[in-house]
Amino acid sequence: MDFELNHEQKMWQRTVRDFCEAELKPFAAEVDETGSLRWEAIRKMRDLGLTTLEAPEAHGGFEMDAISVTLAMEELGRACGSTALSVAAHNGLGCSPIKRWGTPEQQAKWFPSLLDGAHLGALALTEPQAGSDLLGGVQTRAARDGDDWVINGAKAWITNAGIAPVITVLLRTGSSGGSHDFSMMLVDTTAPGLTIHPPEKKMGLKGSPTHMLSFEDVRVPAGSILGEEGGGFHQTMQTLDNGRIGIGALSVGLAQAAFEEGVKYARQRHAFGKPISEHQAIQWMIADAALEIEAARLLVHKAAWLKEQGRDFGKAAAMAKLMATEVAEKVARNAIQIHGSYGYSREYPVERIYRDQRLMTIGEGTSEIQRMVIARRVLREFDHYPA
Repeated sequence: MDFELNHEQKMWQRTVRDFCEAELKPFAAEVDETGSLRWEAIRKMRDLGLTTLEAPEAHGGFEMDAISVTLAMEELGRACGSTALSVAAHNGLGCSPIKRWGTPEQQAKWFPSLLDGAHLGALALTEPQAGSDLLGGVQTRAARDGDDWVINGAKAWITNAGIAPVITVLLRTGSSGGSHDFSMMLVDTTAPGLTIHPPEKKMGLKGSPTHMLSFEDVRVPAGSILGEEGGGFHQTMQTLDNGRIGIGALSVGLAQAAFEEGVKYARQRHAFGKPISEHQAIQWMIADAALEIEAARLLVHKAAWLKEQGRDFGKAAAMAKLMATEVAEKVARNAIQIHGSYGYSREYPVERIYRDQRLMTIGEGTSEIQRMVIARRVLREFDHYPA
């Protein structure tokens, strides 16, 4: 496996970084304070390819390789956590399922509005009483009525719901008690009976809108099913594997941003007659951060490489997501520690980064769930290849 980026990937990384430095990073604090994405920048992402990363070329997408997608997500995370999360959800959760399982008619209907620079895509899995337990907890149901499906229930913590033209929704369509009871459906956000509630008030990532959804006799055509009826649970698992690579890359970006701020401050701040970067306690924090960020980045790239090769990447994605998100938390915490009292102030970026990274060990599978996924994969491997 070759971890060296090729020329095109290096050029892409440089292009995305330059864009983020100009269009996102200087406005990250404003996005956090106002709770609104900077749409001027998002519209420009359309031509650059940042909002069309995983969409088909036939519909104006870039269909970039998996490594290039992770490079983009890391640079976005390094610049603005809120923007990065919404763009990651748009590409990996909103557009990717329609690309993978959508019919030509579904793609032709929805990709023009998803990729127009004025909207971002969304996926609705979580429910008020069901987070990690999708199989047992999802109760939002779609019942067949002639040529329609009628949906009733609720979803919670849905990123981009209020700015999406269509939401891919995981619904219970059967009653056998197994994984084939679920289907994914495309729901027009203007459908009568669908209520998108006001954005949640959150600890961090305030610019990325997160909503509760209510479905009251929402009718969608029979042709709204994504893929085959009964395939929704397995589609969800595959989508989450893909999304975990994106969250891992985003978390590496957040960690990198906190690390850079910490090092910069340590070189400027003096205590006991010299820069605090010359004190061993600070140097150990810097060394640990450099080591752990690089390890997390390599795990993310490995998962992306396996995906690009068409190989099973589920365990690698879980490992990358777990490592990167927990590294981000540690690095952001230590960056605040390096800043001392100033790190607790909104005048310095590390305060915002610390709040933004806190979701990463929760969303798209908690750290506890990632450990379960990894352990089960390892145990299955031992069954096939005993010591």
